[in-house]
Amino acid sequence: MPPISPVLNSDELDELQTFLKDWLRHTGRTQSDLRRALRANSIRMPVLVEELHRIHQLHGLAALAERLCGIDDQWQEEEGGAMGPAAGREDSLAQLDLLLEEIRQEQQKSA
Repeated sequence: MPPISPVLNSDELDELQTFLKDWLRHTGRTQSDLRRALRANSIRMPVLVEELHRIHQLHGLAALAERLCGIDDQWQEEEGGAMGPAAGREDSLAQLDLLLEEIRQEQQKSA
């Protein structure tokens, strides 16, 4: 397996942004919610994507996915499991799994 590049290319950053918008819409959350969870300086989507890109650069793809899963878990806890104990979490984790798979496929194509 080729080494993983710590820098996401523009297509991957666009995919990440699209994923984030879909994820926020699906979970009923806002960019402001994500800003608070990431402790970012702004609610603007480019700033949020840059913060996640920084996590990827410093710690890799697994850390990025772990951070997003942690945020999702935090939001689920805040909601008190209103959607049921596993239903909402499974949907969100499935979306994260799809994102990871797409990024891995893109990395293999570019290697």
